[in-house]
This record gives sequence, C-alpha cells and structure tokens, in this order.
Amino acid sequence: MPLEVHQFPCLSDNYGYLIHDPDAGVTATIDTPEVAPINAALEEKGWQLTHILNTHHHFDHAGGNLELKDRWNCTIIGSRDDAERIPGIDVKVGDGETFQFGNFDAQVFDVSGHTLGHIAFYFPEAGKLFCGDALFALGCGRLFEGSPAQMWTSLQKLMALPENTGVYCAHEYTQANAAFALSVEPQNDALQQRAKEIEALRAEGKPTVPSTIGLELETNPFLRPMSEDLQANLNMQGAELVDVFAETRRRKDSF
Repeated sequence: MPLEVHQFPCLSDNYGYLIHDPDAGVTATIDTPEVAPINAALEEKGWQLTHILNTHHHFDHAGGNLELKDRWNCTIIGSRDDAERIPGIDVKVGDGETFQFGNFDAQVFDVSGHTLGHIAFYFPEAGKLFCGDALFALGCGRLFEGSPAQMWTSLQKLMALPENTGVYCAHEYTQANAAFALSVEPQNDALQQRAKEIEALRAEGKPTVPSTIGLELETNPFLRPMSEDLQANLNMQGAELVDVFAETRRRKDSF
C-alpha cells in the first residue's frame, strides 16, 4: 500500500499534512500549525494520530504539539540539535539518520538556514519530501538564524534527490515567489510557463503545492545560481555559487 498524504489549509497560508501507512495503522502530522484543522482532518479520514514530525520550532510548526500530544498520546519526533525548542519532543533525530514510520523508511536531512536545527523528512520508497520552510515552490526560507553558506549547503542536499520527488512545503507562497523569480531570471521559458499555471491555479483557489524536485531545479532561482542568465541579471558572472545564492536571497528579502 502507498504512503497516503492528506493536505489541508491551516492558519492564513500554511498547509497541514497528514501521512498515513494503512498497513501499519500509523498516522503523522507534519508539524502542528493549527490544532483544529488537524483534528478535523483526522476525523474526516478516520485516522488516529500516532506521530508528530516537526521540521523546526517556529510557532506555526510546533505550536500545537502539546495540545495534540495530550489529546492523542502521540510520539513527537524532532531535531536533536533543536530539542530544547521543540515542545514535548520524545525522539531526537539528526542529519543522515533513518527511522521507521510504519513500513516506510524516513530519512532525515539537516537543512539549517531558515532556523538552526531545521530538518526535512524524506520517504524514498514513497518519493516524498516534507521540507517545512527550507524549500518552497519557487522559493526558500528567509535566513533568520543561519548563513547563506549553510542554506546553500542544505539546499544542495535536496537538489540531489530524484527529480520526481514530491516537494511538500509548508506555505502557499508560490504566486509571490514566481513574481520574484521572474524578476531575476525572466529569460527562463519553463519559469514563464509555470508562472502562468500558478496564476490559473490561484484564480481557482487551488493549491500550487506539492511541487517536484525536477520542477524546482528548472524554475526556482534559489536552486539556480549556476544559471548564466541569472548570474548576468545579478551582474555576477562567474561568481562563486554561494555568493550568487546569497545575493538572490538578499534581493528577495527586499522585493
């Protein structure tokens, strides 16, 4: 049986995700952005919450931990490097480790940058990546705690995943991200096409998430510092990739 994913909106622009292994009868919420929608989704699906998988400590990702743990007696899995800021953490994991979620392997990547101790969960058999605020559709997380070098190192781990990997990020930021992406790489035909598709989806109130690693490699400027067009538009031809990434992130911060 496949790993089932149920996606639903939370707060103003977050997405909640329930993942469910029907054979093992386990269900996790990826982060805890808002308790009521998570409980409603569990009721809708008829699933029992057994796990919380936390990507990082921000309130819109871990703020519902204790209330859900009290309700469901579930196991909270989070970063060993950020354990003091993950409410109710039970199991501590780190970069390069694997744990079992039902019948599925869950691989852990440290993707620090947006925060220190930010992790992503990758399910290779299912081809799904849950990356919190590290990687967005056409974007990446603002660098609140980490350096550009840290974030570029983190993103390269995700860039190396199979191109058909589903990218389940935590926010519906894609339309705004597309506007910025077009400002720094307008020559990108794939990006132009994707921006039109995003406009159409949002006009109908439909999500633009999940994405894929392949699509992000083609269109996400934060994964494309090697692009000659992007470098030229930033007046950084031949610069170190980490410096091109840093300048792209700097421009997005004030876009």
